[in-house]
Amino acid sequence: MPQLLLGQTLSFKGNPWHVPAEDAVQHHRHGAVLVEGGEIIAVGAASALKAAHPTAKITDHGSHLIMAGFVDSHAHFSQTAIIASWGKRLIDWLNTYTFPEESRFGDAAYAAQVANTYLDLNLSNGITTACAFCTIHPESVDAYFTAAQARGLRMLGGKVMMDRNAPDNLRDTAQSGYDDSKALLQKWHGTGRLSYTITPRFAPTSTPAQLEATGALWAEHPDCLMQTHLSEQHEELAWVKELFPEHNDYLAVYEHFGLLGPGAVMGHAIYLSDREWGALRDSGASIAHCPTSNAFIGSGLFHATRAHAAGIRTGLATDVGGGSSFSMLRTMASAYEIGQLRGDALHPAQLLYMATVGSAEALHIGDKVGNLEAGKEADIVVLDLSSTPVIAQRMAEADSLWEVLFPTIMLGDDRAIEAVYIAGRRQGPA
Repeated sequence: MPQLLLGQTLSFKGNPWHVPAEDAVQHHRHGAVLVEGGEIIAVGAASALKAAHPTAKITDHGSHLIMAGFVDSHAHFSQTAIIASWGKRLIDWLNTYTFPEESRFGDAAYAAQVANTYLDLNLSNGITTACAFCTIHPESVDAYFTAAQARGLRMLGGKVMMDRNAPDNLRDTAQSGYDDSKALLQKWHGTGRLSYTITPRFAPTSTPAQLEATGALWAEHPDCLMQTHLSEQHEELAWVKELFPEHNDYLAVYEHFGLLGPGAVMGHAIYLSDREWGALRDSGASIAHCPTSNAFIGSGLFHATRAHAAGIRTGLATDVGGGSSFSMLRTMASAYEIGQLRGDALHPAQLLYMATVGSAEALHIGDKVGNLEAGKEADIVVLDLSSTPVIAQRMAEADSLWEVLFPTIMLGDDRAIEAVYIAGRRQGPA
């Protein structure tokens, strides 16, 4: 039966990177969302929707804020257990923490355990969709998608392809990487709300033969996304230059092998030349901005405003477990802090946009999720804007919508997640 969710509502009707925040957002102080059949049917004033749908089941969230569920555009579910590991930069992080942990995912039972933990942590933080790197093991992909399907989630992900510069037990080959990825793609892509994403880890861990095979696989299945990493740390750039001296820059490696285009999602993209900025723009590729990871591993300061000014689809990402939090609120706060270090104060509307519409657009699922509007799937988060005493006292002094929202962005955590709905069904928190 139809249901009405009552509370404050926030929807985007424009892009706050391109128009003033007041023109980008539709806010109802006493609002409602009509949900039926897993879909948002209408968003508007509570009085009008209650009058128009007198038999709808009502769930009243009081003064809490109802908005689209958060969309995480780049994460490593297999790194759930090593989040907040101390003291390493990217390459040492991989060798010290990531690779030993990922070697465990050939064990289907362990992979399932971590996948379930990861998705439960996502839901407790209001993340309703994510695009994840699995490991080289098909078992990890099966575990991830099986757990997502059991929860009815719209999720994306894929098997990491990696045939060099990794431990023996974490390397596939150009052929096996292609074959395993194709088999997994055929098994999972389009099953329920799941989408397979072709996933070469990054250029240094794939031989030219594997990158060529990856490009061929993507050309055969252009309806899939392709995700990888780009220009995260200086040491990485030097390594790519050493491994691929024939190419003028990092992005040119991916271009050469057919791994740049409208469905490419590039994680990080911190150190880009003018040519690379232009090539990303012209190709229609997306960027996943990973602020907590960029800070925690000491990578650098992404230029979010430049990306949006260039018209590049840009989403927000936790990058768990190099990223130091499962909270998209904390991730927004970190994006704000990184903007401040660049002398660029991001508006709360811009932060919320990146965490919802921006990420959905970056993942090419903006027609399905990412905004609280009619026709979208009813993946919804409800935020308590007074979830802790310090937030409550700050909000009490607020005299605008943005002053009300900003303390929760900067200081909020999973305690701010009042409710999560997946396809209209309440999932949590308990």
